[in-house]
Amino acid sequence: MIVKELINPASIVVVGGSDDLYKPGGAVLRNLKDGTFKGEIRVVNPKADRVQGIAACKDARELPAVEMAILAVAARYCPEVVEVLAREKGTRAFIILSAGFHEEGEEGARLERQVAETVDSVGGALIGPNCIGVLTSNYNGAFTSPTPRLDPSGVDLISGSGATAIFIMDAGMQKGIKFNSMFSVGNSARVGVEEVLEYMDNSFDPERSARVKLLYLESIDKPEKLLKHAASLARKGCRLAAIKSGGSAAGSRAASSHTGAMASPDATVDALFRAAGIVRCHGRDELMTVAGIFTYPQPKGKNVAVITHAGGPAVMLTDALSNGGMEVPRLEGEKAATLLTKLFPGSSTGNPVDFLATGTAEQLGHIVDACNDDFDAVDAMAVIFGSPGLFPVHDVYELLDRKIATSRKPIYPVFPSLQYVREEIAAFVARGRAYFPDEVLFGEALCKVCRAPAPAPRPVAPSLPAVDAPAIRAVIDNADDGYLSPAEIHRLLDAAGIARAPEGVADNEEEAGRVADKIGFPLVMKVVGPVHKSDVGGVALGVNSKEEVRREFQRMMRIRDTRAITLARQLRGTEVFIGAKRDEKFGHTVLYGLGGIFVEVLKDVKASLAPFAADEALALIRELRAYGMIRGARGQEPVNEERFAEAVARLSVLVTVAPEISEMDLNPLLGTREGVVAVDARVRVEKRG
Repeated sequence: MIVKELINPASIVVVGGSDDLYKPGGAVLRNLKDGTFKGEIRVVNPKADRVQGIAACKDARELPAVEMAILAVAARYCPEVVEVLAREKGTRAFIILSAGFHEEGEEGARLERQVAETVDSVGGALIGPNCIGVLTSNYNGAFTSPTPRLDPSGVDLISGSGATAIFIMDAGMQKGIKFNSMFSVGNSARVGVEEVLEYMDNSFDPERSARVKLLYLESIDKPEKLLKHAASLARKGCRLAAIKSGGSAAGSRAASSHTGAMASPDATVDALFRAAGIVRCHGRDELMTVAGIFTYPQPKGKNVAVITHAGGPAVMLTDALSNGGMEVPRLEGEKAATLLTKLFPGSSTGNPVDFLATGTAEQLGHIVDACNDDFDAVDAMAVIFGSPGLFPVHDVYELLDRKIATSRKPIYPVFPSLQYVREEIAAFVARGRAYFPDEVLFGEALCKVCRAPAPAPRPVAPSLPAVDAPAIRAVIDNADDGYLSPAEIHRLLDAAGIARAPEGVADNEEEAGRVADKIGFPLVMKVVGPVHKSDVGGVALGVNSKEEVRREFQRMMRIRDTRAITLARQLRGTEVFIGAKRDEKFGHTVLYGLGGIFVEVLKDVKASLAPFAADEALALIRELRAYGMIRGARGQEPVNEERFAEAVARLSVLVTVAPEISEMDLNPLLGTREGVVAVDARVRVEKRG
């Protein structure tokens, strides 16, 4: 919970305030004094009468009433100090900078619980412990240095790591990013990233609130809360980007299915961020680049004019844009020829528009005006201008600032020269502009931002496919923990409306023969029991006679752990894949894409959080790298992508009706222009409690 005393306190005490500016207690006190705080500042220090010119109390009991406390004392002292302040001094907001809590072990965890329980008992708010503090327009309550000058038009940063917050702000300030607030939540004993985002959503003012929200997360403890409030902010016109670290698949190595190996936290986070309207970034530079792009208007289309005085960077930017799905359209015709007459000989207007190392501010103005007024194919401009090493470029950057302010189309300034034009860049940033030092990073980030789906104007329940929920529950309720039998899987798929290949199961030769007669040849035979059938030689394709059935049956039954043999009609088609894995916090993640090598080696899959409608699945299927194969590349029969998407959505509803399903694979399904049919399935049930 966040209380008003945390956002706008009338009085603040620094417990552990110091004259030593190299200690957190000294640095945070200095920042409070030097910042915008207008209220009373008090200090507790048992060894000094005055600290940084402020009269100090020896003990918290000597203080008058105080609304907020910042603690910079050893962890072992914090519970008692918090108790005194909360019970006797009316303190309702606490920021604990100190380390030594649950990150240090059980004793630290006990201290942290004690502090949190005291704060809870008075309806207070607790930031930390083990954090760098908070920066708002009302006070500088962090010990970092230098602190950014806060600006209402800047971005809000919420970070689970104090050090990372410092590095993010440092990288942002260098690129001209302004900050409105910073919350470092540390151990998140009571207030985590999700709670700060909730506060920003609930208190959002369309006239005054910052429109860009940046997040750094090392864990997501409340995904539903994050999804709810991020999506709400996006619908209110905010733009969100986040880093989620710790997303490797190492924790899933022991999983017993392809989905188990694929559904790492990374895939789940991707699905959550997409649903929430958050642009996912994978490093500080990318996050700050996306933030910089957010400070400029959104392009209305994907066509970019690359304007440059340097050929190499323009080529690299063009590659980055083209590879990421943007277009760099050729500019030609009479108006392009007219523009060329205003440039030095040797210039080019084809796009990239290259006006040479000797190009002037006046010429750049002509190019920008032409892109605005004469070339309808242009939706945005990227201007690359560093130092040609010939003359100062103050006039170029001043012109860019004016053009950015008046242009109908967004102009993105890319300044590759940092050393030679340091003064010019500083002046540009001082005017309130963000810039981009690396053309490739900028191009990739712009593509990512423009690919991100627009948030829905309001939360709308998706149109989910209908399934036979009672039949699904009947299978699950009567099943034991572990892998379901083929017969149970068949009933599940039928209840969910997912097409499957005709098949039967036999545990003796005579029954295998009867099943073969019923289904017809050619057949596929697979072992029942071993998890990875192919790895143990438990799959036989193209079985064309009853003699082959008998021979393969005898061979397969000798494979370890085999209980029976499944026989199915061998079908043709392109292999596709659908799977699901349950996470205790996120629920089920559904993954889908091409089957076979594309799952196991290339990992070319998409992920969504269940349940969802077929239109979401269809949009993501069309983003697969191998989507051309689904469309029928090189004369190959296409897959009915609408039926594929419907099957994906049906499985998402199936696992929602049956949350006891821990892992589920349909791999492969065979897709043709008529539809998709599941030919192999594996379902594992783990009932809770």
